Amino acid sequence: MKKINKTNAARLLDKANIAYELIPYEVDESDLSAIHVAASLGEDINCVFKTLILKGDKQGYFVCVIPGDKEVDLKLAAKASGNKKCDLIPMKELLPLTGYIRGGCSPIGMKKPFPTYIHETCLHFPFIYISAGQRGLQLKLSPVDLINEVNAEVCALF
Repeated sequence: MKKINKTNAARLLDKANIAYELIPYEVDESDLSAIHVAASLGEDINCVFKTLILKGDKQGYFVCVIPGDKEVDLKLAAKASGNKKCDLIPMKELLPLTGYIRGGCSPIGMKKPFPTYIHETCLHFPFIYISAGQRGLQLKLSPVDLINEVNAEVCALF
């Protein structure tokens, strides 16, 4: 069994005494989707969440965490975050802004904390999967622990 190196997100969870599992999966560079991740893990896509970074016209940057096969509703995201309108950030801004790359963006441990909104269906599951902060590694944890750790607001985002 290969040793799994802890990511910054995992170390932050350790520091906060939050239980989690690090779950490796096979990366497909041609398909970085959460749908591929869910299939690799053999898990329900509804409990595999992706992390999106958006920028609003009034409040600036914020994070949306939604089930992997869904598209964020920009009107709902803007409303939740106190903006009139918002949009996903350009891919080239992801790494400098968050410290993470596409396919490995975690809501935990970004370069600086951003307001975070998580879709309400997360509460339907005893645990969910989110990126551990690198491609090929997921965090399995309680949605309530994630909400508390990143101070997320639970709301409708699609």
